[in-house]
Amino acid sequence: MLKLALVVQTAAFLTCTVPSEAVELRPVSVRKGTEGLVNTPLVVANSGSVQLACKANLAHWYSTEIATVAPDATARIDLWFDPKTGTYTLLNDKRENMPVEALWCGIDGRAYATRARLPLDRRLAAEHSANTVRCSADAGRTVCE
Repeated sequence: MLKLALVVQTAAFLTCTVPSEAVELRPVSVRKGTEGLVNTPLVVANSGSVQLACKANLAHWYSTEIATVAPDATARIDLWFDPKTGTYTLLNDKRENMPVEALWCGIDGRAYATRARLPLDRRLAAEHSANTVRCSADAGRTVCE
């Protein structure tokens, strides 16, 4: 009986197993430089009493620090805007375009837990205007307007 059960389980496993196929890797085209993009700097003004860390979500799983802002100070974040697609972009050290999904700031050292999202105004970008956002943090919460 045990032998029959083992044979049935093995047959079921082999029947349900889907053969794997190799995935063909292809080169990915990465846009470089600023041709066709509009420089739309974002200025973050920290009106609070603690240092802020500002980050960018560049992919579903990846974020990077883009600025730290001391109390009563400002930081300029050089964003680039593609008017054809409505996409905001940061440039990395190779001048590759890194599309931005979201920008946010929070208390330095606890930025994610205390974060506030920074608005990305496509209207201002289309008008080639700088955008200033005022942020402050206290009692474990950050507010940006």
